[in-house]
Amino acid sequence: MRRVLLRTYAMAHKEVMHIQRDPQMLVFALGMPVVLIFLFGYAVSFDIERIPLVVVDQDHSAESRALVEKFTASDTFRVVARRQDPKRVETLFRSSSAKAALVIPPGYGRQLRRGENAEAQLLLDGADNTTASIALGYATAVSLAASREQMEKVIGEIDMPLEVRVRTFFNPRLKSAVFIVPGLMVVILVMVAVMLTALTIAREYERGSMEQLFATPVGRLEVILGKLVPYFLIGLLQVLLVLSLGVTFFDVPVQGSVFLLFGLSSLFLLAMLMQGLVISVITRNQMVASQVAAISTFLPALLMSGFIFPVENMPLLLRGIAAAMPAQYYVRSLRAVLLRGNGLEVIWVDLLALTGFFVLMLIIALLRFKRTVA
Repeated sequence: MRRVLLRTYAMAHKEVMHIQRDPQMLVFALGMPVVLIFLFGYAVSFDIERIPLVVVDQDHSAESRALVEKFTASDTFRVVARRQDPKRVETLFRSSSAKAALVIPPGYGRQLRRGENAEAQLLLDGADNTTASIALGYATAVSLAASREQMEKVIGEIDMPLEVRVRTFFNPRLKSAVFIVPGLMVVILVMVAVMLTALTIAREYERGSMEQLFATPVGRLEVILGKLVPYFLIGLLQVLLVLSLGVTFFDVPVQGSVFLLFGLSSLFLLAMLMQGLVISVITRNQMVASQVAAISTFLPALLMSGFIFPVENMPLLLRGIAAAMPAQYYVRSLRAVLLRGNGLEVIWVDLLALTGFFVLMLIIALLRFKRTVA
């Protein structure tokens, strides 16, 4: 056992020397997470504010002005233009100058003062369905509040039969960054971890140093573990770096155990590093290995991990593919620990799935890693 540890240490020391001679790799490993978290953290946002609104007020009454004020009371809408003809709204939609239009017909105020039903129309640009959905929800809330206010003016104060009070847990302000940064942490670790180890064994084959390595008593497991250890330590630095940036700049809460968080991240890192080693062992070519690593990491982690799109809403075939990807389990358990403060009793299934993937990759690497150069 001692000899195995010594040979593994020797392989790890050899890989550290490779890293020291290639400072660009360290820049990639530690600089890329910083760039990505700021880029995605600030650029990717589901917080829709200041929707461009066109006001077509054909009534010009105190009631119509009050309705416009209700729509612009928050930051959801901002008035960008005022028109008299509703037909001119489509031109603004086509030029993307506006995303919504509030049309108030003549007689709106008079009908309200008489206690009659009054109608106003909200036109939406459906080409941007996300903005349109949020605008529609806010407009519905405004119309319900305005209706209740008008009823109270006509028949006096009323008691609503049903009062809904909404309380949001774990992200009360519904900030996109709190939702995005944990998922972004997964994407970063997947990309960087797999890419780092995907080039290690392939580099040995291309440089011809693998023949010298085979002449030593170092076994396959010792080579794989020795290649794994230095990048695992770099990966832990990435986790600490990304988590610190998320907490400092994007107010991401850490509700759960920090030790559980790093234990979970360590297991995911091992799984991803081992995936890169499998790619390196099979391809034996740095260019091919880098291409396979890029294809098998970024898009699957971005689209099929639950980072942005819920896996439950995908077709059955895609859900089956996503079930084989460790990123899905890490995203789910990471949000559980960070945002909801869950413990091991909730995420043990995800930990088991990550462990199974790591063991599977290790077995494949050992089976495909032959002590031959042919």
